[in-house]
Amino acid sequence: MYATLTASSTNVFGPRASGNMYRQIGLETGVSGASPHQLIGMLLNGALEAIAQARGAIKSKNVEAKCKAISKAVSIVDEGLKASLDLKSGGELAANLNDLYAYVTQRLTYANLHSNDETLEECANLLGPLRDAWGSISSSNVDQARTTNL
Repeated sequence: MYATLTASSTNVFGPRASGNMYRQIGLETGVSGASPHQLIGMLLNGALEAIAQARGAIKSKNVEAKCKAISKAVSIVDEGLKASLDLKSGGELAANLNDLYAYVTQRLTYANLHSNDETLEECANLLGPLRDAWGSISSSNVDQARTTNL
């Protein structure tokens, strides 16, 4: 009649579950308090982290983890980064980023189908410098550009 936890039961309040809950809360708090500029940085970091996880999964021959990580990276690039572009007012830069994100999504799909670590490395090499450049832009520069364009 009553559910009890045994040694073989999964403890939802164990150290691992608690750590995951704290991490999720921290992420949600970070996202809700982040500027649009910071959100793009978080998306780039997330995509690179997912690619790194996929590379590790390929090395350990864990197909399920590889597929999950690559799917996450594709979602971040396609539904996060690419969807955030303003193609109407972003000019050539937005168009180039749109093309880059489309290419990275295509290459991630290829890497998933062929378990190709070199292709994942290529994607990381394309997104890494973009993330670094994005991170070098200070929030005050973004705010100043926004007020200048208004």
